[in-house]
Amino acid sequence: MSKVIDLVRPVVEPIIDEHGDMLVDMEYVKEKGQNYLRIYVDREPNGIDIDEIAALSELVSEKLDAINPDPFPEPYVLELSSPGAERPIKTEADWKKALNNYIHIGLYQKIKDKKVYEGTLKSYNDEEIVLEVRDKTRRKTLTVPRKLIANIRFAIEF
Repeated sequence: MSKVIDLVRPVVEPIIDEHGDMLVDMEYVKEKGQNYLRIYVDREPNGIDIDEIAALSELVSEKLDAINPDPFPEPYVLELSSPGAERPIKTEADWKKALNNYIHIGLYQKIKDKKVYEGTLKSYNDEEIVLEVRDKTRRKTLTVPRKLIANIRFAIEF
């Protein structure tokens, strides 16, 4: 499945870049017997709108149909969408955007009796992240080794 992504990404990314948008992620998956090519795009600073997604979808679809030889082994459904407000943090650009913003982390093992934290990302490096978390009425700093992070995503603070 990742072979398809490797063949398709160089075709799709320039189209997205030319529109001033950003390729956030791509996945080629099989669900309930149907293949899906999902392309997640965004635009800084205020996000992408449905009209831009529709325009990109048309352009990308035309370009994918023109690839010879066809990289898709079976019929597929193309889906272009925004990654959403609570998207995973994957790329270096995501990490930079997450800095000083509210995030959610799930851990492989507990730290201070909890496996889930939400807070403001204060700093990060290859080894660890530093979160400012709420503990009742106070704010505390929590250092989390990156190797313990099972998942990490943007979050909405309530």
